[in-house]
Amino acid sequence: MKMEKDQKKLVFGATPFILLLSLPLLCVGVDFVWGNRISLDQWMQYFSSSESGGKTVEDKEFINFHLARLVRGEDRRKLDDTGFACDKAIHSIHCVSTKPVRIDTRNMTVYIPSDADWQQETAIRPYARQEDELKQISAVRMIQYSNTTDPPPCEFSHHVPAVVFSSGSTGNVFHEMNEIIIPLYITTKQFQSRVVFVIEDYKPSFIAKYGAVLAHLSAHEAMNPAANATVHCFPASIVGLKYHDNLALNSSDIPGGYGMPEFRHFLRGALGLRFAHVSQIARPRLLLLSRTNTRRFLNEDEMIGVIKDVGFQVMVVRRSKLASNVNKFSQLINSCSVLLGAHGAGLTNEIFLPTGAVMIQVELLGTGWASNTYYGDTARAMGVRYLRYKIEGDESSLAKLYGRNSSVVTDPGSVYREGGYIAARTMFLDQQNVRLNLARFRETIVEALSVVTDWPAR
Repeated sequence: MKMEKDQKKLVFGATPFILLLSLPLLCVGVDFVWGNRISLDQWMQYFSSSESGGKTVEDKEFINFHLARLVRGEDRRKLDDTGFACDKAIHSIHCVSTKPVRIDTRNMTVYIPSDADWQQETAIRPYARQEDELKQISAVRMIQYSNTTDPPPCEFSHHVPAVVFSSGSTGNVFHEMNEIIIPLYITTKQFQSRVVFVIEDYKPSFIAKYGAVLAHLSAHEAMNPAANATVHCFPASIVGLKYHDNLALNSSDIPGGYGMPEFRHFLRGALGLRFAHVSQIARPRLLLLSRTNTRRFLNEDEMIGVIKDVGFQVMVVRRSKLASNVNKFSQLINSCSVLLGAHGAGLTNEIFLPTGAVMIQVELLGTGWASNTYYGDTARAMGVRYLRYKIEGDESSLAKLYGRNSSVVTDPGSVYREGGYIAARTMFLDQQNVRLNLARFRETIVEALSVVTDWPAR
């Protein structure tokens, strides 16, 4: 009997040690399956350097280890062979150099040493969604130069990689979060703040709005090339950002394995959000995003009366100035049990809701695909209950404008088929307002209340 107990002690005592030894092999297997060739030696170097007091995270092994995870397939082999490669995906492109680079901020040119006898130039717009082809996004040139070429001399040297991206498309919270903040997190979180952001098309308003988020991804001050006008040396570089999908993080995609839960945890820390779960909010509170131009609620006062009657405390946000202050507005959203609004960029703020909260989207005519893809899928991925209030034809102002039996009302898809996206956008986003059926609306609000109050006693 004593021998059996001793054997059990030996087995359970050895288990943590066995798991620790198997971790590098498990990680190698995951990276191999998903297309990244990281050798066992590289993994062991990484773990040994992390534990050793004699090495720092700025070591070349650390940098190369994480840079390599940003590129895969043939591009990964090219990076291993030449020290430079560009990873091309469906929407995005980002270029990685594991060799020391010089960045001339006077013309945003990245100089990369090459073993080849000829000079090669690559130019990309460092923005996540390449297909948008936005004119306000400036291109960055990357020149691979031979030993016979003399690049401009360094004036400043850095010990961490440069990450070059554009903040040119700002002013819309959906695009800011979808094409800059989330891709920036995906690309750089693994570096544990050991990067320098070089922000092309630098906008002070973007820095002011997302400064707290940027400070949690980089320990260094962001660089404005236009105000800098000099040459900086970096041990490596990333130009462009990795993009997964609309307001999405794919945890199965290297690098990092980060998903929406990890990103939301990161935001809570960066912005100091108080509530992790809706059960922590003492009284059910609903925040109504009130639009003042298009997609307005024509019977908003009556809607507010219904919401209060059901049992919610109601907060109405009409000022865009408040919404543009991410530090304050995220705190406000996070303190609410329910977020309610018509289809539009403002619903991106659902990302600040606590887990278990509810997001109610009023789905207007002609917005079905976008409503579900942009905001419904996002809510489900982050542990927020998504409720859709799909309006009927007679609830839309378009019924009065074009007639209840018009194809605009009965078959919104015909507008896309016949006039394309621009015609549909003009019709459904710029011309449409809504008057909700209060009886149907009450049913949705009652359901939302049951969701956010159906938790064990606090």
